[in-house]
Amino acid sequence: MTRVSLRRSALQLVSVGAIALFGTACSMSTTAQATPASLAAATSVPAATAAAATTAMPAAVTAAAAPTLSTASYAATAAPAATSADTAATAAPAATSADTASMAAATATTAAGTTANSAAPSAGAAAGAGTFRTIIREVTQKVRPAVVQVTNEQVVQPQQANQPFTVPAGVGSGVIYDAEGHILTNNHVVQGAAKLLVSLPDGKSFPAKLIGADPQTDLAVIQVSSPNLPVAQLGDSNQLQVGDWVVAIGNALALPGGPTVSEGVIGALGRTVQEPGQQQGSSGPFLFGVIQTDAPINPGNSGGPLVNLDSQVIGINTLVAGQAEPGVAAQGIGFSIAISVAKPIADELVQAGHVTHAYLGIRYGALNPAIAAQLNITVKDGVVVGEVVQGSPAEKAGLQPKDVITEVDGKPLVGESALAQVTSAHKPGDKITLTVLRNGQQQKVDLTLGTMPSS
Repeated sequence: MTRVSLRRSALQLVSVGAIALFGTACSMSTTAQATPASLAAATSVPAATAAAATTAMPAAVTAAAAPTLSTASYAATAAPAATSADTAATAAPAATSADTASMAAATATTAAGTTANSAAPSAGAAAGAGTFRTIIREVTQKVRPAVVQVTNEQVVQPQQANQPFTVPAGVGSGVIYDAEGHILTNNHVVQGAAKLLVSLPDGKSFPAKLIGADPQTDLAVIQVSSPNLPVAQLGDSNQLQVGDWVVAIGNALALPGGPTVSEGVIGALGRTVQEPGQQQGSSGPFLFGVIQTDAPINPGNSGGPLVNLDSQVIGINTLVAGQAEPGVAAQGIGFSIAISVAKPIADELVQAGHVTHAYLGIRYGALNPAIAAQLNITVKDGVVVGEVVQGSPAEKAGLQPKDVITEVDGKPLVGESALAQVTSAHKPGDKITLTVLRNGQQQKVDLTLGTMPSS
């Protein structure tokens, strides 16, 4: 089995004229770095990740035990018709109504407007929002006015001109969530922007200010200043259940005419996914507690809301599955950051302009049978330290390359994301105890977590 490749769903535009696209608004800064050759030769750990203990080694390290993760990039010209075959295969904008119509025809509704044979996501929504035939329309009418298009403009320095200028480098989505004009979106939608332009469905456009961005969680908050802005209500993603109906709203393919609406169900909850890195084949940070949905999510949808049938935002659309394996496209697999995760990050960004994350200070890879055999150990789960960052909490605690960390505070590390997830649940200054195998001997290492350096 191979892991699906993930691509971000922000639409990348190529500027027309003589200036080619020079950057991407839909790629995060890579955190992948190389493992020292001495360790690679001793353990066959080919590549390591960021100094932060919240990301793990690229999948090449764990090829024997885990499927690989690769990026599937999307590029198009500013003309929407010039979309790639990959994108065309995933969703035609007009095709969503066919799915909705077929479901409506197949679903009996009661006189009170509730669905007869449906496990509806919210009894309140079904009872008060009319029949299934109209409920998606009613949700759309309430939320769509607050869904904005975010245009990322970046600086170009042409070879034959003295003065640099800005060009559109990417388009994504966002949602206005309070009366002060704060907009929640993805970090990769706004990353690298010299200017941000926000366009509302009613045709109004405003320059936007970046309040703060957090690459580690791929979230950002921007702000526009205007009275009487439409505002979307935030819901409680902790109340979701698998099978609940949801609606995705966003600027798919940056098509003219405003945000596109698509519908689907929640396929799974609490997923852990790893974002693609900036460089081809590299890996970014893990996202935890992610919502999986089959509601179509296309380039340009990044940062847009996933909405329940109570017209409440319960997720921020972020990733889609590209390929299950080379030549085999994944179907109906999209990922949204749960609002229960996103809202506290947004609050911290508004208050401080940045988010503080706990920091361990190692580069590491997941333990697999091949590495365990080379290290002559019998344990099956844990992570192998590839490099200890100078001056980091890990160095101060005495961790060394080739150490195998098997537990944190007595809890086994199972899976390549386990250490990142444990670290993400802590704050800087927290004390943890690691169980470490070194030269075949088990020992306990006490460590005080630091603050992750800004990228």
